[in-house]
Amino acid sequence: MSKKKERPLILVTNDDGIFSGGIRALVEVASQYGDVVVVAPDKPQSGMGHAVTINGILRIQSVQFIENVKAWACTGTPVDCVKLSIYHVLGRKPDLLLSGINHGSNSSINVIYSGTMSAAIEGAMEGIPSIGFSLLDHAPDADFGASKHIASVLIEKMLLLGISQGTCLNVNIPKVSKEEIKGIRICRQAKAYWEEAFEYREDPNGRPYYWLTGEFKNHDKGEDTDEYALANQYVSVVPVQHDLTAYHAVAELQQWEL
Repeated sequence: MSKKKERPLILVTNDDGIFSGGIRALVEVASQYGDVVVVAPDKPQSGMGHAVTINGILRIQSVQFIENVKAWACTGTPVDCVKLSIYHVLGRKPDLLLSGINHGSNSSINVIYSGTMSAAIEGAMEGIPSIGFSLLDHAPDADFGASKHIASVLIEKMLLLGISQGTCLNVNIPKVSKEEIKGIRICRQAKAYWEEAFEYREDPNGRPYYWLTGEFKNHDKGEDTDEYALANQYVSVVPVQHDLTAYHAVAELQQWEL
């Protein structure tokens, strides 16, 4: 008699908080492929990047989520959630880590600031196949129909084929219907940036404060970038790693004769 194959253990987290619509949509899809455990921030943690809590306490609390899915809300960052999951909640590394679905883009330079992608990168650093999903729609009631379809396709592929050690996927989905998506493209990260400004304001007591604003600038005209794919109604998939070495500059620096 053959032994029944165990379902994969899938960890799901995000940076928009455990009560966001995006994470619920992702869990609904992931539950079709394995046993899902959710550990996510108890409040929005967007823009936290790879921050970890080192000068404060961390708390986790069990919360009601989707039926048959165990879920914990964490007071820390997305990376805190991953670390706590592996070394406390699960007691082992999951077979797959999913982060998202983020409300808003994490394409191009945004990957550096993203808590969503930092959770996925942390998973990759731990040797866990990991994917970060983002939808180009900031609305709390965003339609995740197309995103759920894309998540299903990529989760199935990741579980079947895996990925190179230390690599995760940054997946961005345009704000269009499932029928309007032209396909999935493997891309590079566009060379784009934020042109930032700080608005000077005063509170009711006349005390000054500043509010970050900015405009996204993309001067990269390459047709192999994530920004190009998204602008043309394709899903962009960029393989990401944590190694930030600028290899092209190594030989140049060796000429310095330090």
